[in-house]
Formats: sequence, C-alpha cells, structure tokens
Amino acid sequence: MLISTKGRYALRVMLDIASDKSGDYVPLAGIAEHQGISMKYLESIIVLLSKEGLLDGKRGKNGGYKLFRDPSEYTVLEILRLTEGGLAPVSCLEGEINNCVRAKSCQTLPIWEGLNNIINNYLGSITLADLLEQTGNYGENI
Repeated sequence: MLISTKGRYALRVMLDIASDKSGDYVPLAGIAEHQGISMKYLESIIVLLSKEGLLDGKRGKNGGYKLFRDPSEYTVLEILRLTEGGLAPVSCLEGEINNCVRAKSCQTLPIWEGLNNIINNYLGSITLADLLEQTGNYGENI
C-alpha cells in the first residue's frame, strides 16, 4: 500500500484546520502557506473534503474552512479512505463482498485479510485529536 500525496496532504490539511482553536474559518491561503501546498492542488483536495462533509466552507471576507465535527471524531482511516478510494492491500478486498472466483480456494487470502484488518484497525484508532496531542500542536496552527 502506498499513500498518495493527495492522501498525505489531505491529512495535513485536516490537521492544520483542526489545530486552529479560534472557531473562525481558516483561509485557504493560510493553509497553503503553512503546508507548502500549491493553491491549485489544495483546492482540489478541499473540494473533495468539503463535498464529502468533512469540512464546512464559507466564501467571501472572513471565509475559509473549518471542521464540521470535533477533531476527536475524525479518524485517519476516514480521511485516507476518502482520498485514496480505499486502502485494501489487494483488489479482491476493495469492496464489501469479495467477488474473486478464487476466494474459496485462495491460500493467500488469509494473509491479505489479516493485513487489511490491521490497516483498518490501526488507522481507524487514530483521530486528528490524537495526532495533534502527539505532536504537541493541539490548539495552535501547524
């Protein structure tokens, strides 16, 4: 599994916004500057995060973005699944149901299922709040 720049940047963007405790909308230009992400690429990430209901956006003066929920309610798994389209280690585990014709006889399937469970359990157990606390940035922009 290789996480793309889109996934890594989305996580950084969410952390940047989560670290702002002012309650105000965080301007896109500020996020771009803090994170060293081009505005064009950042806009494509923000659109995805907003469209899926992770961020609230406001246009105009004092506009920007903020979280809909508390940082403790966002998991790394949720953000990466959204941006990566899935995190399964093999294609047969990408959907809800394994439709592979070899699933019943596949000797390696238990390995991939186990790895998939580890990935999902680990990333699902880490929240934005956890990351902010671990890095000592809770309550300040990173």
